[in-house]
Amino acid sequence: MVARTSGGHEAEIGFIGFEGMAGYSLVMADNRSPQACFVQLEGEAMRIDANSFDAALTASPTLRLFLLRFVNSLQIQTGYTALVNARLKLAGRLARWLLMCDDRVVGVRFSITHEFLATMLGVRRPGVTIALQELEGLALIRSRRGEVVILDRPGLIALARGGYGVPEAEYARLLGAVGSESELTG
Repeated sequence: MVARTSGGHEAEIGFIGFEGMAGYSLVMADNRSPQACFVQLEGEAMRIDANSFDAALTASPTLRLFLLRFVNSLQIQTGYTALVNARLKLAGRLARWLLMCDDRVVGVRFSITHEFLATMLGVRRPGVTIALQELEGLALIRSRRGEVVILDRPGLIALARGGYGVPEAEYARLLGAVGSESELTG
């Protein structure tokens, strides 16, 4: 999920994968959101129109409760995004982002451009290039044109300096673990 200013600036504010849903404002009885959503990586998704979704929520209090828990976990993630963006250097922010991506893809390799990472992190493209080089220098990742491979997940967790882990643990507490418990704690 990306927030945009009227001046055209944008930055990622939330990260949703196979574990969640876009359009969560519908769960909270609102039919629109000022935020944009981008599909970053190849995968599958299901789509349901708003009226059918609302009918499903009305018919199933259990579904509504489950999705409200997801919205709560997403708000925790968004809060940590604000904290990390305010307090961590770019390399730590990038480490957290890569970990969040790794949680939502199969394998340790994914296709992503420097330009897209710059948008997601709210920085200029040259800063992403330098941060990727820093992570490569620490042997945490391998980066090639349009591709990042994670080599040392525990090292990325350490570099994220506490910015990764709490939202993931809260998701697991509220909804169940995504991946193995050792992946969440490093």
